[in-house]
Amino acid sequence: MTKTVVESKTKTAIIGFDQPFCVIGERINPTGRKKLAAELEAGDFSTVEKDAVAQVACGATILDVNAGVVYNSNPNPNETEPPLMTKMIELVQGLVDVPLCIDSSVPAALEAGLQACEGRPLLNSVTGEEDRLEFVLPLVKKYNVPVVAISNDDTGISEDPDVRFAVAKKIVERAADFGIPAHDIVVDPLVMPVGAMGTAGLQVFTLVRRLRDELGVNTTCGASNISFGLPNRHGINNAFLPMAMASGMTSAIMNPVALPVTQTKIAEKRAEVAARGVILPEDMDDETFVQLFGMGSTKPRPGGEMAAIRAANFLTDNDPSGAEWIRFNRAPAAPGEEGGRGRGGRSGGRRRRAG
Repeated sequence: MTKTVVESKTKTAIIGFDQPFCVIGERINPTGRKKLAAELEAGDFSTVEKDAVAQVACGATILDVNAGVVYNSNPNPNETEPPLMTKMIELVQGLVDVPLCIDSSVPAALEAGLQACEGRPLLNSVTGEEDRLEFVLPLVKKYNVPVVAISNDDTGISEDPDVRFAVAKKIVERAADFGIPAHDIVVDPLVMPVGAMGTAGLQVFTLVRRLRDELGVNTTCGASNISFGLPNRHGINNAFLPMAMASGMTSAIMNPVALPVTQTKIAEKRAEVAARGVILPEDMDDETFVQLFGMGSTKPRPGGEMAAIRAANFLTDNDPSGAEWIRFNRAPAAPGEEGGRGRGGRSGGRRRRAG
């Protein structure tokens, strides 16, 4: 079985057909996040710290780190991104022990991340474009790391799945010329939005099977791309991920965290409740309030996608005996009972831990 090994200083993550699905946390990325981009330019890493800890707590196996900020003070990413990548890698691996994925389109930032990273990170990414192949593959060989291979080339992104497969095959073959084995290539077959292309899901499922059966490579994707522009995106994502897993997909770059309910939403709901004449205890805290009214939580928690992934792991026998599924769904201990189940119950310390 193909196994892609990614390591931190103390922990190993294995991406493989017979392994639990690998969740690569996507949140440490300023793309489309103006607040985070502004913080990073100002040297404020508080959101990076929160995102790193929350994603691991919610089940991320690997964390993607992207330093792609275009500074207002200096719009040249070739100058600004490498030192920022170094800083972010050092910060994140000081907070969490999971392996990292170094994500950049700037060649110098990729190498800066490789130099700063402990263990064996995943490199994100190489494409079928000639200049990218000629720069990234020697880096992959030099540092002996696995790499994400994205199925587009100098002609762009094709809507034809056969063309995307051919690009992936080209990358795998070129990597072999550098002495890079297929098990160190994780192919992203490119997920198209199903709202724009009705066959997008079917295309990906077919591509993933071909990549597994014909090239023997692991696969990944930007999972939320499938639902782009549609209502109830989580509902689509929750269906897409288990179907992709059943087709042979072995990892995804995604957000494992259900974002907390904002204070604005809480205030709006409290006003709505008051307007209906509902009287609540004056000392009811926000967390109790949002749970009472089914709004979610004020704290980061695993999203619905994580439940879908864990269920699929169980159903595909990549969660032996359902131990992880049971652990995931076990109610948290009440305050004061963290060490056991109360009088008459068995101690939690004697219970066999999942995983």
